[in-house]
Amino acid sequence: MWKVGNLVVRKSYDRDICFVIVGLDMAQGIAILKGLDLRLLADAPFEDLAVVTESDWQSYQISQAKLEHETLRLVQLRRQGERDKLGYRSEKRKQPRDFFELPGRVLHLDGDGTYLEKCLSVYRRLGIRAVGKNIPELSMPGAMAQLLEEHHPDILVITGHDGVLHDVKSPDLASIDNYRNSDNFVRAVQNARKVERSLDELIIFAGACQSHYEALLEAGANFASSPERVLIHALDPVFLAEQIAYTPITETVDIFRIVTSTITGTEGLGGLETRGKYRIGLPRSRY
Repeated sequence: MWKVGNLVVRKSYDRDICFVIVGLDMAQGIAILKGLDLRLLADAPFEDLAVVTESDWQSYQISQAKLEHETLRLVQLRRQGERDKLGYRSEKRKQPRDFFELPGRVLHLDGDGTYLEKCLSVYRRLGIRAVGKNIPELSMPGAMAQLLEEHHPDILVITGHDGVLHDVKSPDLASIDNYRNSDNFVRAVQNARKVERSLDELIIFAGACQSHYEALLEAGANFASSPERVLIHALDPVFLAEQIAYTPITETVDIFRIVTSTITGTEGLGGLETRGKYRIGLPRSRY
């Protein structure tokens, strides 16, 4: 008998994604599934499920760790190269000059608390000041004004769970009614833009797996998912926010580089020309 917390794969999808069971509909014989690293909620009949073996689980963890480690390594290499290019390091003394950094501040709203904790851990590793709030997608629009007034972020991330509703036959992907949470994300972006209209003062990423990309940009997001209605990785919003936070305010973000530096890439994320949020200051105080 299946239980909440079981790790499973779907046989009909060639066991491509690892899920955890988060709910059971015993009357219908259906399990509610959440992707472990992909921002996806799905359901599947019990007969379509297969348990993740210990060997499979170990292999999955190793592959995910390698993927995340490589992405973080490339971020650090890029950041060090930018510092060197701008002359913030003395080649003779091999010591940092007396400057301090102020990368952009992030407010991250996430409909999934597990994903949020993982994202906050990576923000800390990347040296980004981030505040995280676990808020159900339906509640995000109503909470937006108060959160922005309280935290005054440079970068706002609005994410959680989404997806095309597969119980609709041949869903019209241009209609926002055929998405699990895209309408909630759109209304959250619209309410954020009532507080700050400038695309350069408040930079917004919005969306999750398969979200209505065009509607989110139209609502006022600078960056969004998902152009090709694909699944996105739980950490994609973090890696996108990092590049915005560390792009100098005198420069616009390299759209191609910022999107291709994420785990999913251009099929999953896209956006608009936007100024960075990184500042430096001199000198560093001794106190």
